Amino acid sequence: MKIKSADFIISNSDVAKCPNEPIPEYAFIGRSNVGKSSLINMLTDRKNLAKTSGRPGKTQLINHFKINDNWFLVDLPGYGYARVSKKDKKTFQKYITDYFLQRQQLVCSFILIDIRHKPQAIDLEFMQWIGENGIPFAIVFTKADKLKPLAIQRHVTEYLEHLLNDVWEEAPQYFITSSSKKLGRDELLAYIDAINQEYFDANRNSPI
Repeated sequence: MKIKSADFIISNSDVAKCPNEPIPEYAFIGRSNVGKSSLINMLTDRKNLAKTSGRPGKTQLINHFKINDNWFLVDLPGYGYARVSKKDKKTFQKYITDYFLQRQQLVCSFILIDIRHKPQAIDLEFMQWIGENGIPFAIVFTKADKLKPLAIQRHVTEYLEHLLNDVWEEAPQYFITSSSKKLGRDELLAYIDAINQEYFDANRNSPI
């Protein structure tokens, strides 16, 4: 897939105010400081489409970006550590869960995992919640440039084994990425493109 256009559409905390167009959308979410904004900028080949920051928890709204005029990329607030009050964290949690439970246009969620770390409870719990609610998802391992190839494979294998030994019957689709090296970009975009084709084939009356 070639990214011809990538435009910011809206930021909000109310799912009812999200765009109402009948086109597929893909949500990107992960723990704070996992490299989400950098990944989005890498995928879209735009330097500042998503705002990057050294301060964890900067993204605090549901951000919609329209890609190639026929699908949405959705940048969601990170879960976990963020420099916000407990009251705000509860608010973020509610509209994040509202988004996943109510958003009919959502066709796949990408859960970002920092490949340098061992499986974290908060990531595993979120994946379990996503699975229990029947929401399709794939794992995106980020920051692969920080490890050597053998270490990357070892960490991925350990993570997938942890999932299979826990509650999953089969491992989810996964991607290994590095925003600085543009690693995994073609694979992720091809995956999105394939889902888009299936979506539009099944909804031929929807505008492309």
